[in-house]
Amino acid sequence: MMDLRRLALVVVTVAVTVVGEFGCGCFGNVLTLNVLRKFAGHGKNLSALRAHDIRRHGRLLSTIGVDLPLGGNGHPSETGLYFAKIGLGNPSKDYYVQVDTGSDILWVNCAGCDKCPTKSDLGLGLTLYDPKKSSTSSLVYCDQDFCTSTYDGPLPGCKPNLQCQYNVVYGDGSSTAGYFVKDDMKLEQVTGNLQSRSTNGTVVFGCGARQSGELGSSSEALDGILGFGQANSSIISQLAASGKVKKSFAHCLDNIEGGGIFAIGEVVSPKVKRTPMVQNQAHYNIVMKDIEVGGDLLRLPSDIFDSGDQKGTIMDSGTTLAYLPSSIYEPLMTKILSQQPSLNLHTVEDQFTCFQFAGSVDSGFPVVKFHFEDSLVLTVFPHEYTFQIREDIWCFGWQNSGVQSKDGKDMILLGDLVLSNKLVIYDIENQNIGWTEYNCSSSIKVKDESSGAVYSVGAHDIGSASSLRIGGILTLLSIIIALLHSSIA
Repeated sequence: MMDLRRLALVVVTVAVTVVGEFGCGCFGNVLTLNVLRKFAGHGKNLSALRAHDIRRHGRLLSTIGVDLPLGGNGHPSETGLYFAKIGLGNPSKDYYVQVDTGSDILWVNCAGCDKCPTKSDLGLGLTLYDPKKSSTSSLVYCDQDFCTSTYDGPLPGCKPNLQCQYNVVYGDGSSTAGYFVKDDMKLEQVTGNLQSRSTNGTVVFGCGARQSGELGSSSEALDGILGFGQANSSIISQLAASGKVKKSFAHCLDNIEGGGIFAIGEVVSPKVKRTPMVQNQAHYNIVMKDIEVGGDLLRLPSDIFDSGDQKGTIMDSGTTLAYLPSSIYEPLMTKILSQQPSLNLHTVEDQFTCFQFAGSVDSGFPVVKFHFEDSLVLTVFPHEYTFQIREDIWCFGWQNSGVQSKDGKDMILLGDLVLSNKLVIYDIENQNIGWTEYNCSSSIKVKDESSGAVYSVGAHDIGSASSLRIGGILTLLSIIIALLHSSIA
């Protein structure tokens, strides 16, 4: 239930705005990240996948371009999310962190941590960050400008040499706590077509000293979370505040081949249509206008898409599935199922609606289109809103947020299920988001503003998910087959 839990994280980190400082003036223009996907089937059952979502919901100018290598994929029966490999410290060590547009800080597990995972069922080697072993690390103290701005003023009881701390509690009771440090972060600066070189920027991030609940579980373990939210604490905001990058980034999450594209900088190709972001929101919220199923608009309450406080549609790469309030979920499912009136439905693990179907889901079910402000449309094909758990057994990825959480009952949240296989651009400077259908195993073009040059940034699939999937998928299928066998024999 990580999605819903993760949004709580965002609420907490909004209160601890982190202002980054940078010691490097050697940046060029475009940076990228290599991304992987997390739940590539590692003994994960479907409840654990949704648990991942709910925990997530609880957390919830420029000269340089950055290429962030990605891995993983968004398929619920495989990895279930995307993660990146980053370098921290001097000498630099590699860390695997979840890429999360729904939270605002970077934190990693640290040496001496209480109940931090030391191994991962994802097939990845975990590393504890040790600030004492990095020649460029420094502690952040409570009387420093960074910490006072983080907490919007002086901290009561603050004394010299008292560390600036953080604490995040998730909706399911899981938590992470620790202290802030400043150190080098290794980034891949784009220097030519499909070319990059390593460069460092000094960033502030959380050093995890204590974990509880699912965050200490080896089954879901990564080294930490890389928040790409709008707050000053996020890495994108820290880099932009230094004047080294444009406050804009893009991702193209490939749930076919795995991995994808993640770049910081101005994307000039392909061109995408944009829709404005809802102002003064903690997340990347946009205004939905209508929902179309099979060419027909759903008849919905007139105020269901209200863009007031806590309203709007949240775009969140750290969430696997898609969550809709009951007033949308129920008519949506009714309309989808009207094309297959004889379909036998089965509830798996008390939450997933699954069915047996031998043909092509794209031929047997309708296309869903979400219409947003300024005529931007998000098209979701049946093979994207369903996922296969056996050769002829499928499940719907739509979830009823009305039965997930009292606080989130009116929430519309679109995760990797519908964001995958699309290039999505977040232009924070101009407060808009855009997307287009795209081949995420190809490349995009990003502008180097210092020189005016345009460079291609390609896809990555670090730690290829194929090596992560097999054992977990077999375990997952054995669970699902056992649950469904009696009714679908």
